Amino acid sequence: MVETTGWTRDHARRAIRTAVARKGAGNQQQRKPRPRKYSYDALVVLQEVWRLSGQPSGKYLAAIMVDTLERLVRFRELGKVQPRVTPEVLDELRQMSAATIDRYLKPHKDAAYPVALSGTKPSHILRSSIPTRTSMDAPLTEPGFLELDTVAHCGHTLKGEFLWTLDATDPVTGWGMMRTVKNKAFVHVHAGLEFIRKHAPVPIRGMDFDNGGEFMNWSVIAWADELRIPLTRARAYKHNDNAHIEQRNGDWGRKHAFRYRYETDAEVALLNELWDLVMARKNHLLPCVKAIGFTQTKAGRKKRVYDAPRTPYQRLLDAGVLDEKTRARLQREHANLNPARITRRINQIQKQLIDLAAARTQGTRPAA
Repeated sequence: MVETTGWTRDHARRAIRTAVARKGAGNQQQRKPRPRKYSYDALVVLQEVWRLSGQPSGKYLAAIMVDTLERLVRFRELGKVQPRVTPEVLDELRQMSAATIDRYLKPHKDAAYPVALSGTKPSHILRSSIPTRTSMDAPLTEPGFLELDTVAHCGHTLKGEFLWTLDATDPVTGWGMMRTVKNKAFVHVHAGLEFIRKHAPVPIRGMDFDNGGEFMNWSVIAWADELRIPLTRARAYKHNDNAHIEQRNGDWGRKHAFRYRYETDAEVALLNELWDLVMARKNHLLPCVKAIGFTQTKAGRKKRVYDAPRTPYQRLLDAGVLDEKTRARLQREHANLNPARITRRINQIQKQLIDLAAARTQGTRPAA
């Protein structure tokens, strides 16, 4: 058997013993459950920490575990599981790896989301006047260049008028900004663009759009020319050119505002309050990773290499591009953030949005 398979003698003996002892094919055997390394109290506290921090994946929760525990203990937000919180349990949480966190939290995660509709209508008139930027161009190295897109809150149909959210992200730092507007008329898109310009932590060095008519029009081009903001666009129908903003549309927009239909001024106010909370959580408290190159596996396949998880706030500080006034403001905001309070208010707003969407489906309109 060793000569035929190339196995070692020890492995061959082990395989023979296993084959004799089992019943049925090898692929039908159930693996013996791995014994729990950490205590049950640590598991219960982990579930609460995961919920209060915004339900991140294990890779990101492990990177912010020390900071998140410090904030939750300082703001006394672990009251629900306080009897289980001991120095030993906190030490166990700090020692957990990303894979262990994912394995322990697997029964509590729900990733079932329906497919969303796309509301992008192509604009052919101005394509030739705006240069393209593709995923194969030289990577950005300095903060300030934004990718922008719009998310339609249309429910299951694009008919009629509904709300839109303007979404912007900086691929270098991961910093994101969002604003909901009434429709895609320039007067509303302009208000969203001005909000993004005024709340960007660094001066805007350029903007990259898709080929939608809300961006590809003379009014937006004139606004950008007046502010001396260079514009580029992605190739039509190529989502990989806008990979960063497409990911944000799902992780920030769809995950928090769902896929219901929103139409009223009350819903505009609720969504914009929601985005303020999401921006505080995602920009300051939750880390992200960035592709920094490629490598090859042993099988010769190409594989992306990512840097260590860091929050957009940390990446901004590392970049050294903030002026003293902005740095001081962001540091004050960062020090006073309570992740549990943010999560509670997000849940309250989401409950209101769900009630409004259900009332619209049933033909009634309760007050927001």
